[in-house]
Amino acid sequence: MDYRILGQTGIRVSRLCFGSLTIGPLQARLQEEEGAAVLGEAFDRGVNFVDTAELYKTYPYIKRAIKGKRHSVVISSKCYAYTEEGAKKSLLQALEALNTDYIDIFSLHEQESEHTIRGHEEALAYFIKAREKGLIRSIGISTHCIAAVKAAIKYNEIQVIHPIVNLKGLGIVDGSIDDMLSAVQSASLAGKGIYSMKPLGGGNLLHESSACFDFVLSKDYIHSIAVGMQSREEVLNNVLVFENSPVPEIIRQSVRNKDRRLHIDSWCSGCGSCIPKCGQHALRLENGSAKVIKEKCVLCGYCSAYCPDFCIKIV
Repeated sequence: MDYRILGQTGIRVSRLCFGSLTIGPLQARLQEEEGAAVLGEAFDRGVNFVDTAELYKTYPYIKRAIKGKRHSVVISSKCYAYTEEGAKKSLLQALEALNTDYIDIFSLHEQESEHTIRGHEEALAYFIKAREKGLIRSIGISTHCIAAVKAAIKYNEIQVIHPIVNLKGLGIVDGSIDDMLSAVQSASLAGKGIYSMKPLGGGNLLHESSACFDFVLSKDYIHSIAVGMQSREEVLNNVLVFENSPVPEIIRQSVRNKDRRLHIDSWCSGCGSCIPKCGQHALRLENGSAKVIKEKCVLCGYCSAYCPDFCIKIV
């Protein structure tokens, strides 16, 4: 496994980061023991970095998986708090739920621009105090927006950026993949730690996984790449890919043939943009949000490109 230092944080992370959203109740809904075992498989194979968030509800899985090995695992979490009180509540909740004395990276979740970051400055000020007390090691933001990456460069307090980066630019709100890469490279040169998300476009680019991984791994200014995984086979497949080692055909077939479904996240606004774009007529609006007609869906993932909030994923 390749390891990198995350910008100027001094934190050493594996190039492959375990994206824990997929094992939790919002997606695969694995049992706690099963999800922790998948995490444990990744840790045993050299992955030392796990991404989570208050929203994901995966703290119990991680707590179980890091038992006895906390100091060898880097944990990144994030919250939507914008007040001091909310930020304190979120951080203390994470510390308690993970049974740890500190979080390595604590971030403002889904920032959109400099205006958004300014709106969270009270929370940011609290995180600075928490860092001084040793409760967190570094402060970051996560974002789907190029504007937020550019804005974060201006903030010395923000040490880590977690942007969306994939071959097709799926999920980028305000520009192209080339625009995002330019901003991310500038941030990296400015000393920010960069760990990207969604290299497979929320599962929508699974049929191009080799090209997708080659694409993100070729960017040396991206220090680590968070990949959602929900089985031991996926862990082994991805570890071998990141190590540039051959993947046994039985593992490749297991990952390729896994039963998957189209998942629409709970924050779907019901705008309906995806519905006319589905050639199979497998989407409909119901109770103010998009719903999948399973018997019609062929898991092409084309609909995800038309969702302004990146709610649609294949899991």
